[in-house]
Amino acid sequence: MKKTVLLIGGAGYVGTVITSHFLKLGYKVRVLDNFVYDNQNSIQAYLGDPDYSFTYGDFAKTADLEKVSQGVDDVVILGGLVGDPITKKYPEASEKINDEGIKTCINFFDNQPINKLIFISTCSNYGLIKEDELADENFELNPLSLYAKAKVGAEKHLLGKKGKANYTGVVLRFATAFGLSPRMRFDLSVSEFVRDLFFGEELLVFDEHTWRPYCHVRDFARLIDLVISASNEKVNFEVFNAGGDVNNFTKKMIVDTIQKHIPNAKIKFGEKGSDPRNYKVSFNKVKEVLDFEPRFLVEDGIKELTDALKVGIYKDSLENKSKYGNYEIEY
Repeated sequence: MKKTVLLIGGAGYVGTVITSHFLKLGYKVRVLDNFVYDNQNSIQAYLGDPDYSFTYGDFAKTADLEKVSQGVDDVVILGGLVGDPITKKYPEASEKINDEGIKTCINFFDNQPINKLIFISTCSNYGLIKEDELADENFELNPLSLYAKAKVGAEKHLLGKKGKANYTGVVLRFATAFGLSPRMRFDLSVSEFVRDLFFGEELLVFDEHTWRPYCHVRDFARLIDLVISASNEKVNFEVFNAGGDVNNFTKKMIVDTIQKHIPNAKIKFGEKGSDPRNYKVSFNKVKEVLDFEPRFLVEDGIKELTDALKVGIYKDSLENKSKYGNYEIEY
């Protein structure tokens, strides 16, 4: 009997890669999404697959959740306004979607007969930490943006249901994503840097020694499968940093790696950019509990994107910026 997984926000950058991975593994994949970024083309390859079903709807509306939740085994909540810039640009929509909407969505599943509810959070919750410190899951949270503050609030909301809800709740704090996806984004560090330098743009990198963890979208998909497959006792209302120590990188390390593949890259460095976040993250727990380590390094993501650009796959990505990122919303 195939398991049915509901991906809320499953038409996005990470969700479409999870969809591909799960269909290959033999899951039935059900997606609820409202194309808030006008990204309908991202699901084109899956339509017609008997194990895939798509419902256009809003995760903040109980009626829409009722439509898609019947017979579902596990739920992954990916949806929302993702990223600091988009939430800053649309603060009212952010509150409605990322604060109120997510909590409504989580509450809906309290009495549903599902096995696991996995909430996708972010390592951005750690904010700004000292140079010699590593943030593990118990490290003090210091969210600096509307986006991270909403994620912290939603985490607390979900974790507060331990012992009350019927399901096993799990929080995954994602590192910054990279890698190719049917819904490609170029507003994330690795892909933005590669694209700009590939097309001969001069890249201005602020605060090049700030640390951030990164993780390939395919590794995220693999990790979510590991969580779903794990015994409930192992992950019951646990928080996991999602990534691997090998991909803790500074911006300088990223551009140095890009230069191996784009040797004539034009790079300048600047101080005191608009994004002060600086955090190195420990991934010991996810390695020990779920035996998870990334298969893809930052350099693998740089190479695959460079290869894609060489054959012209994203040749419109500079002039069509809003198509390739979370810049504008249809709301």
